Amino acid sequence: MLQGTQLWRALTSGKRLALIAGPCVIETEALCLRVASALQRTCAGLGLPYVFKASFDKANRTAAKSYRGPGLDAGLRVLARVRAELAVPVLTDVHSEEQARVAAEVADILQIPAFLCRQTDLVQAAARTGRIVNVKKGQFMAPEDMMPVVAKARAAGNERLLLTERGSSFGYHNLVVDMRAIPLMKRTGCPVFFDATHSVQLPGAGGDCSGGQREFAPVLASAALAAGADGLFVETHPRPERALSDGPNMIPLEAMPDFLTRAVRVFAAAR
Repeated sequence: MLQGTQLWRALTSGKRLALIAGPCVIETEALCLRVASALQRTCAGLGLPYVFKASFDKANRTAAKSYRGPGLDAGLRVLARVRAELAVPVLTDVHSEEQARVAAEVADILQIPAFLCRQTDLVQAAARTGRIVNVKKGQFMAPEDMMPVVAKARAAGNERLLLTERGSSFGYHNLVVDMRAIPLMKRTGCPVFFDATHSVQLPGAGGDCSGGQREFAPVLASAALAAGADGLFVETHPRPERALSDGPNMIPLEAMPDFLTRAVRVFAAAR
């Protein structure tokens, strides 16, 4: 399994498309193992470094009644099993300094959610763990506004930082992706990933939940890779219509091989 320095080099070599992918939230251990195993096989066939992602807690759900996940302890046990059984590195979100410390004992990559990317204490706590840190750009921020965020993490002693573009707010219940964000954020010296599925989300469009337009995810992914993105962040599920979070924008698991084959071709052509 790739980990530590080897994982960092694989994700940032610029020679191979890198993938971070999995379900939005941990629903069951069986689901996580199924998705991780399928993606591992596909990525091995395409020669891609792969990181499994799933959240133990979705703290920013639209409605209080919405499913958030199994929680920190139970969620980390699931991620630890995926990591051990399949030899796949894992990523998960953290929302507090204490979560960063505990999650770092299991996760290879700690992710700062978009809504929390300006939270200095959280960014620096994640950075101090020594794990790779993926910071999602807030929907409310300009690409160049990520430069101070990167500076905060580096001031905490961590240079292993990824940035992820996930679209910008465009009026109500809509996002738009400005592809200039990719080269602009790369000026920080950090690799930039593109979140192909949250970028097609329609925040709050369902009233008490978000909508989405998954059919446009391949289009935006191709555009981002052509603009220089180093990797993709993708949420996927065997049955998105039954997913407990973000189903409308997730790519069906069975469609991932074709999606990734196309992405590899665009990545190669762009370089």
